[in-house]
Amino acid sequence: MVAVAPYLIRAYHQWMEDSGFTAHILVDCTNTKVIVPTQFIQDDRIVLNIASTATQSLVLDNNHVGFKARFSGQSIDVYIPIDAVMSIYAGENGEGMFFESKKQE
Repeated sequence: MVAVAPYLIRAYHQWMEDSGFTAHILVDCTNTKVIVPTQFIQDDRIVLNIASTATQSLVLDNNHVGFKARFSGQSIDVYIPIDAVMSIYAGENGEGMFFESKKQE
C-alpha cells in the first residue's frame, strides 16, 4: 500500500503556497538518511523552510523531500526521507499536520 503522508505533504505545501504562507517541515534527524546542515540540528530535529522562495529545485515525491537552499551563505543539497518528516505547517499560523513517527530499522 502506498503511504498517504507524501500526498498530504504535497497538498499542504500547495495550499500554503496558494495562501501566501511559508511552509515549514519538522524533520527527525535520527534517521541516518537525512542530509541537512548539522549545525542547525537541535534535540535531533530541524525545522526547514520549504517555501518556493527559500528553496531551489524542490522535489516532493513519494520517497523524499529534496532541495537546494542557502544556510549561512552556503548552498547545500538537502535530502529528507518521507519517513523522517514529522510535521508540515505554516510558519505564520501553525496550521498543518503531524505525521506518525516511523523509527528507522
